[in-house]
Amino acid sequence: MKITILSDNPTSWIISYAEQLKNTLVERGHEVVLWHQASEISPGQCAFFLGCEKIISKEILARNEHNLVIHESALPQGKGWSPLTWQILEGKNDIPITLFEAAEKVDSGRIYLQDTMHFEGHELIDELRDAQGNRTIELALRFVESYPPKEGREQEGEETFYSRRTSKDSELDVRTSIAEQFNLLRVVDNDRYPAFFEYRGYKYIIKIEKFSEDNT
Repeated sequence: MKITILSDNPTSWIISYAEQLKNTLVERGHEVVLWHQASEISPGQCAFFLGCEKIISKEILARNEHNLVIHESALPQGKGWSPLTWQILEGKNDIPITLFEAAEKVDSGRIYLQDTMHFEGHELIDELRDAQGNRTIELALRFVESYPPKEGREQEGEETFYSRRTSKDSELDVRTSIAEQFNLLRVVDNDRYPAFFEYRGYKYIIKIEKFSEDNT
């Protein structure tokens, strides 16, 4: 099969997982390219859009028989931005993940595969991302190995949307306990959008990592 993988933010954490997916597909005999710009997509059977931040035009979608997105929610609930993060903040430990057909309307295409990621409530951002990245690879491989896909199913039920998160969303409340804000600490990125608080006229940065004997 001719397969394209698109990750339009070359600095995204998902890139290493996109590369793993590419390498595995190549090892299995497929012709695979990884691009960072949608305009580079060439005709083929499948295009996987991983961590993409821009809308893909109808003209580009028409280049492949199937255009696949993997989204961490039980669509049509949880459309939009950073669904895994928002659900962790909601206190959830069982997070659905859905592989579906890209459509002109965001996060609205036919569903082919769904699975669930299970967490214990202590995982920090790197662990959450690793689980997401590995499950993304698993779903993509399942789709390819069972190609051509079954018809899939239309999304049903009430749709909900998550908004785009900004660095401001990493702000801690100095009047609230660490325990009450632990889920927020779990999803902050120590480098790109660290936790912070403002107190007595100053802004303070808080960074979090798990202690291990190897750190001593």
